[in-house]
Amino acid sequence: MLLTEQSLSTVIRERHSVRKYDPNYKISKNELSEMISEATLAPSSSNLQPWKFIVIQDTNFKKELRTIANNQEQVETSSAVIAVLGDKEMYNNAEKVGRCAYEAGLIDEATMTRMIEGSIKLYSSATVENRTQIATYDAGLVSMQLMLIAKARGYDTVPMGGFDKQKFIDRFEVSDRYFPIVLIAIGKAAAPGRQTTRLPLNEVVSFI
Repeated sequence: MLLTEQSLSTVIRERHSVRKYDPNYKISKNELSEMISEATLAPSSSNLQPWKFIVIQDTNFKKELRTIANNQEQVETSSAVIAVLGDKEMYNNAEKVGRCAYEAGLIDEATMTRMIEGSIKLYSSATVENRTQIATYDAGLVSMQLMLIAKARGYDTVPMGGFDKQKFIDRFEVSDRYFPIVLIAIGKAAAPGRQTTRLPLNEVVSFI
């Protein structure tokens, strides 16, 4: 879906966190896949794309997830909950990423080899804490992009960081390589989201 500058501004201004959803409205797997695919065009550190997604649509799974997510109603009533996971071993993506760029004709073979070797060396030598911070930052970018894409398609969302991450890992069998960052409920609003205000620009911006 192509957006003009004006319509993008409208999407940004009209996106609010919605917690009341029509439980009978279902978004197709195909459309959810399209939105996630568009969202993954977000930038990431060295283009290593340190994210994974678990899309939870099944009614029984959503009921279980609600108990893990502090009994938040939207987990169960939204069309789906998209769990965004971070990848602590993103350097393992380097070869695939580099080869895809080479096969697409974007880089030559020497550049591909240099990029792969450089990324593996740099990120594998970083601490787990640093890699976790990088993946968390990049997951924030892809998550925000996903929410704006959803709004542009007429859907509403709410991001949720308030859930028991260890219980999520255990229930959904998340491997040690990944860690849950945020849950995003998506669906058709049954009630408007609560509007909020923002701090004055001069309190958060300095021009030098």
